[in-house]
Amino acid sequence: MSDAVRETARAGAPADAPVLQKLSTLDRFLPVWILAAMALGLALGRWVPGLDDALSAVEVGDVSLPIAVGLLLMMYPVLAKVRYSELDRVTGDRALLGASLVLNWVVGPALMFALAWLLLPDLPEYRTGLVIVGLARCIAMVLIWNDLSCGDREAAAVLVAINSVFQIAAFAALGWFYLQVLPGWLGLETTSAEFSVWAIVLSVLVFLGIPLVAGFLTRTIGERRRGRAWYEGSFLPRIGPLALYGLLFTIVMLFALQGDAITSRPWDVARIALPLLAYFALMFGGSFLLGMRLGLGYAKTATLAFTAAGNNFELAIAVAIGTFGVTSGQALAGVVGPLIEVPVLVGLVYVALWAARRWFPGDPTVPTPSPRSAR
Repeated sequence: MSDAVRETARAGAPADAPVLQKLSTLDRFLPVWILAAMALGLALGRWVPGLDDALSAVEVGDVSLPIAVGLLLMMYPVLAKVRYSELDRVTGDRALLGASLVLNWVVGPALMFALAWLLLPDLPEYRTGLVIVGLARCIAMVLIWNDLSCGDREAAAVLVAINSVFQIAAFAALGWFYLQVLPGWLGLETTSAEFSVWAIVLSVLVFLGIPLVAGFLTRTIGERRRGRAWYEGSFLPRIGPLALYGLLFTIVMLFALQGDAITSRPWDVARIALPLLAYFALMFGGSFLLGMRLGLGYAKTATLAFTAAGNNFELAIAVAIGTFGVTSGQALAGVVGPLIEVPVLVGLVYVALWAARRWFPGDPTVPTPSPRSAR
């Protein structure tokens, strides 16, 4: 188990344990907690009158304060894990870096745009929400999936950091392109005239920029004063769970405000899941095959695939509710994301380990086969 995600793994889990047994109780049952958070949110929305007015009483960047707090809690611990001092280690690997940038900022958004229009042609709000999800690249739990698949943990940390920085500069421009420019070129429906590029800029700066700076300063100051061993062995385990607590809290708040849409249109929720499932399968499979073709070796190929397939649903939710409103269909599309992503990417960890032993003979980065983990 690498230092990058040691704080999220269950203490004492043997190296050859099945994937799910390596996760902490909180991580292993995350889909259950998400379902419970959804149910609690729906109950609160029905039993607590005036909840929407209370949540909107104080806002930060057009987002209610309780939800803003939850979003920031999700982002900060993950960005505090990144080893910013090692950004230059991967820049020398032009094949890996170039492939990752193309997959994350060209292929991924284009694929989600195509799937959203193909599978949700009659649901414009959900379609727009999925396009926003496609623009929010991996900076969160991808480190966990990469580590469980025995990918290159340092390369993953660097790629996540690059995506974090690049996202601030590129997100707003790509959002404008995929929601207004490209649909116009193709003769498709564009977003409402009320759509604001600056709202996305503000949301990105607040909900990504603030925790990014906080994470960088936390690691820099923490390592300078106490050393990396203390920082990653003692400090990160203390703040790590905050990300999942923030996610669950935000889902409770969002579902409390999305209760009517969910209960009255359950099939819409199911339809949102379909393009997400197709997206994960195509992005992971295509990226894995590309890594093999480029001769990156197993560890970097797995890293390339997981960083390309993963999405930052926290940012997508922040942008959606900041731009379109907390009760919008765009926000609901983002909320459905984590419930689909977690079990799918756990499954893809098994796929990666299976492929490692069969498609990378003689590769020194392939994890040692194990009868228990092979199942």
